[in-house]
Amino acid sequence: MTVIRETLTLSHAGALQALNAAITKASAMGVPQCIFIVDASGETIASLRMDGAKYLSMHTARAKARTAASINAPTGAMPFEFGAAAGIASQGGVTHLPGGLPIRFSNRLCGAIGVGSGSGEQDFEVGRAALAAIGADTV
Repeated sequence: MTVIRETLTLSHAGALQALNAAITKASAMGVPQCIFIVDASGETIASLRMDGAKYLSMHTARAKARTAASINAPTGAMPFEFGAAAGIASQGGVTHLPGGLPIRFSNRLCGAIGVGSGSGEQDFEVGRAALAAIGADTV
């Protein structure tokens, strides 16, 4: 049994680079977004609400990022009933809504991104642009 484990951590420079790429993609799409980037434990590294993005999407974008980091998978696939119950139990910290993606390098989790204010597919598209910009694994 080992008593330590190596972890990867997304730097603030990497988070800002991903955030900038997400903003650029959302702007090109004409869909203002709320974007959260968290570390592997779900703590916020960087976030932004673009002009015109829905205020309440700040809460869902954060929950999407935290959920993706927690489950190490994209959000939106859990059954509605489970997602609703998890959302209530976590006081909104977990969501079943699409738009959250894990940030992995060589299949090792180092954070996640949550995007909200567009459709689920638009949110994923913005998140994937952020991952591509920093060379993270595709999801």
